[in-house]
Amino acid sequence: MTIHIGAQQGDIAETVLMPGDPYRAKWAAETFLDNPRLVNEVRGMLGFTGTWNGHPVTIQGSGMGMPSLSIYANELIREYGAKTLIRIGSCGGMQPHVGIRDVILAMTASTLSTPSRGIFKELNFAPCADWSLLKAAAEAADAKGTKTHVGGIYSSDVFYDERPDLNEQMTRHGILGVEMEAAELYNLAARHSVRALAVLTVSDHLQTGEALPAEDRERSFGDMVDIALTAAFA
Repeated sequence: MTIHIGAQQGDIAETVLMPGDPYRAKWAAETFLDNPRLVNEVRGMLGFTGTWNGHPVTIQGSGMGMPSLSIYANELIREYGAKTLIRIGSCGGMQPHVGIRDVILAMTASTLSTPSRGIFKELNFAPCADWSLLKAAAEAADAKGTKTHVGGIYSSDVFYDERPDLNEQMTRHGILGVEMEAAELYNLAARHSVRALAVLTVSDHLQTGEALPAEDRERSFGDMVDIALTAAFA
């Protein structure tokens, strides 16, 4: 057990999917895993372990924002031996050709700051996805016929952004979408020599104002989870 995860040693698989919402973790575990069992409920941040096609998998909520994700990812890697961590979550589209329900595979994650900023100091470290996971996810998405985009995303510190000028520059420089966790996950993966990827479903669009209706979210998010699981064991 750790401060924030109540699982016993052996309860956490080496492959971990990390949605921000603990109830999305519950939904994904019950939908995609065989024999899922609750292994963590400390602070309501639910985690489940089961199997997918015979492979052990843990689906652990990370909370919202990079500081929260950093806590869970650090403990999963350092105390439970997680080797592959895949963020599954929603994002806002930032390019005209990126549509609602599309999937984004984050090759890189730009950001203003992360919890790792104190380590890097003056260095602008460029965190990126694991190539083997990225390639496998792109192939899995293509096989499913899911409209997918591969490229850079922006991990924001804030949800209620009041920097339209920054969003304009992100769009100008080809950033596909915005979310709040991936950059720190990629930093931690690099630091601890593990694999990481963010597989994101576009749930709303910053340019068009479109948003995915709540009743459609689970169906659309299912593609994202399936792609992540397929990539993890390719």
